[in-house]
Amino acid sequence: MFRDDIRSGARGGLIIAISSAPFAILFGAVASDNGLSVAEATLMSATVYAGASQLVGIELFGHHVAPWLVILSVLAVNFRHILYSAALARYIAHFTPLQKFFTFFLLTDPQFAETVKRAESRGGVTFAWYLAFGGAIYCPWVLFSAAGAFFGQMMGDPKVLAIDVLLPIYFLGLVIGFRRKPGFVPTVAASAVGSVVAYHTIGSPWHVSIGAAVGVLVAALLPLSGLPSTVTAASETES
Repeated sequence: MFRDDIRSGARGGLIIAISSAPFAILFGAVASDNGLSVAEATLMSATVYAGASQLVGIELFGHHVAPWLVILSVLAVNFRHILYSAALARYIAHFTPLQKFFTFFLLTDPQFAETVKRAESRGGVTFAWYLAFGGAIYCPWVLFSAAGAFFGQMMGDPKVLAIDVLLPIYFLGLVIGFRRKPGFVPTVAASAVGSVVAYHTIGSPWHVSIGAAVGVLVAALLPLSGLPSTVTAASETES
């Protein structure tokens, strides 16, 4: 069982690592373009480990904005991780405090999506699977970030190669993966409208958190009668 979890997690993580490699290279190239060395770009990927907020932070660093604004902007982009953590709480209640530390450090968008899917389809998540899945994404992310920073000077402006469009396409794919969930359409529609309105009235990156908050609000107001019987039964068992 332990070895099966390790193999399954590593296999799934490597697939994500391959698909996320262009984003890591993009970050490295953007970091290099904004004056960071290869070591600095690699260290940021290894410690921050949050692709979207890394790109936001680097762009703000490059424009020499106030440090407090950089911090608030990164928090705005990463606000969704608070929601992720709350949603995963029921699935990792059996983890030790140390295991939870690594769990939340490795928590990314694909990690969250795959963890929820595995928990619902197999009735639970083991730390061995979670660590193998997350580690298989984390290590290549750091390595590809270093490669992007190293070759960044040769690449020139990443936008010329249209690499920057991969990030929104990637996030769209994650969202579509939950299309069979109850309340998917109204929740996503509300989140999209809220995000667009916030983008044109308040600006980036606050539209990310505002759109998420609108989606959460709509999801909370939706009736529970539309939930599948399996989900309802699971909730009653847990209570």
